[in-house]
Amino acid sequence: MLAESFAPIVGGIERIVESLSVALAARGHEVSVATLSQPDSEPPTLEGVEVYPLGSALHRIPGVGSDSERRHAPPAPDPRTVLDLRRVIERTRPEVVHAHNWLVHAYLPLDRGSDAALVLSMHDYGLVCATKRFLNRGTLCTGPAAGKFERCAADYYGALKGPPIALATRHSEQRVRRHVDYFLPVSPTVARLCRVEGPHVAVVPNFVPELPPADPRHEHRLEGLPDGPYVFYFGDVTTDKGARHLVDVYRELDSPPPLVLAGRNYLDLDREPNVIALGKLPHPTVIEALRRSMFTVAPSILPETFGLVALESAAVGKPIIASNIGGLGDIVVDGETGLLVPPGDGPALRAALERLLGDEALRARMGASAREFVAAYGPEAVVPQFEAAYGAAVEARALASA
Repeated sequence: MLAESFAPIVGGIERIVESLSVALAARGHEVSVATLSQPDSEPPTLEGVEVYPLGSALHRIPGVGSDSERRHAPPAPDPRTVLDLRRVIERTRPEVVHAHNWLVHAYLPLDRGSDAALVLSMHDYGLVCATKRFLNRGTLCTGPAAGKFERCAADYYGALKGPPIALATRHSEQRVRRHVDYFLPVSPTVARLCRVEGPHVAVVPNFVPELPPADPRHEHRLEGLPDGPYVFYFGDVTTDKGARHLVDVYRELDSPPPLVLAGRNYLDLDREPNVIALGKLPHPTVIEALRRSMFTVAPSILPETFGLVALESAAVGKPIIASNIGGLGDIVVDGETGLLVPPGDGPALRAALERLLGDEALRARMGASAREFVAAYGPEAVVPQFEAAYGAAVEARALASA
């Protein structure tokens, strides 16, 4: 497994890589994870899984790292990362290298003389988009155009870093397409927007393992929760995730229950009346807060590649109000497991909130349907799809080498 960050860092990709690694090890595979060494964190010890930290020359350059909590791989080979990864490959001698994000670029120089099959799970739009979001100035991107690629990257990363990242992304796309034996987009939306199709492509979704039980060690972190009912949002509290839009609409409701936000708060929304921002929490704590909520809201403006929040909500029997954009529209069944609304549409979001807030029986019915629906996204259903893709990738690599 190649993933730029890993537990104890909390995020959708980190949880999927960890859960998949543990599940594969339990099924008899030898599994290793190579991941960038992160500031102030040590990777966990997992049963049956070896975790190898990788260095980075890029992050030794002052001013390069804008995220104090985690390091990110560039869309080009980092020489220090390539060197460390070479040592891991020589030690583990894998049959399959399964990459999950831009760390794949550190492996491409090593792939030239390797017999290992290369599989790429596509959790974002990083193959074709320098910001990985397929969002341009607050709206869905219409695709590359002269100058737009660079301007968008400069807006997102800054005038100094944006253009080089855009240039590297543009030049690396064809190299990735040549080397990867099997592409695994996490949703039909990702496959379509990244323009991957053909016999060496399979949509394999994220999955939800058994969710963690309540952890008494983290109970103090939930002391800020209301005693009564509340509506729940979890994920980074950002504009493109729709958090500002949600709070603006929420203020228009007539005496609603509190709105609780769990995630890194980039907008200072905890200053809003009736809004409680818990900040970044351990995953078990987030799930316990989810269990105690009425329902969840995922009001994203950007085209979410998948929408793991929708699956986790379903797994605990909670309906969700979600934007009908990207992967969220692929996995929320409108009117059955939740309600879909057009992204950024204030009146539609308000109507959906009022509908669920005012109908306890509807919440219960949708929650029960959601719990049944999520069974198709359990590890026993999804992990064999990864194994099948590995087998197909090994065959493809053997044919290409013959």
